[in-house]
Amino acid sequence: MADNPIFSLFLPIALGIVMIGLGLHLTLADFKRVATAPKAVVVALLVQTVVLPPVAFGLAIGFGLPPELGLGLVLLAASPGGVTANLFSHLARGDVALNITLTAINSVLALVTLPVWVTLGLAWLMASEQAVPPPTRKIIEVGVLVILPVVIGMSLRAWRPVIAETLDKPIRLASTLILVVLIGAAVFFEWETLAKYAAVVGLAALLFNLVSLLSGYAAGRAARLGVPQATAIAFEIGIHNGTLAIFVALHVLSMPGAAVVPALYSLLMYLTGGLFAWWVLKRALRSA
Repeated sequence: MADNPIFSLFLPIALGIVMIGLGLHLTLADFKRVATAPKAVVVALLVQTVVLPPVAFGLAIGFGLPPELGLGLVLLAASPGGVTANLFSHLARGDVALNITLTAINSVLALVTLPVWVTLGLAWLMASEQAVPPPTRKIIEVGVLVILPVVIGMSLRAWRPVIAETLDKPIRLASTLILVVLIGAAVFFEWETLAKYAAVVGLAALLFNLVSLLSGYAAGRAARLGVPQATAIAFEIGIHNGTLAIFVALHVLSMPGAAVVPALYSLLMYLTGGLFAWWVLKRALRSA
């Protein structure tokens, strides 16, 4: 997927437009609220950095995955949330300011936690002492893709409210259309990968995806956070940055096999993320 023009060229541009749309709904007060009530940030980061990597190890060992595939699952678990998480959260009426804050913090934190967990994976699953350098360049790219468009959207809302109001509905509709197109394109272009590896690692990838989404939501609700905050946490740690994981597997570790799970996961997460967003919205309508 990382080499497909649909995802390498169209996806960043499309997500940049989406992030501008998210910025149209945000003010500095939203981020101040997150800063003054940091419990949601702490809950999300604990689940992301402490809970999910051991779950990935457990699934890799429990399913008896080949070492490189198992390492790919650990690499995925150690990767921060992807930009798409913000889109899912927006469509599911999650706390988008919390999502953006988590994406920024998680991406910086990954400079330390990702090399640690992947080095442990190399040692445990492959008996290798290879050290993993932090993927600084890709982390910076994520930061630019998330923060800059949001600042543009927030600036329009603050200084050109009429333009912001005019753009709001078209960008919201475009966000939904982009998501549908991405799901369809992912399945269409990567069907061969899906069919080839689904029998070997598909169930493990699917279970990890579901555990990520549900544990994030459950942890948020257990911590007495509101549904929007729990939804944001679920998507932040359930929609991992598969592109980053693929990049590390191919260009840092030189292990194509380790890129298989992130690629497969990147297909599955669009489907499960969409279903989870639908479930959250349906529950919200029932309780309204």
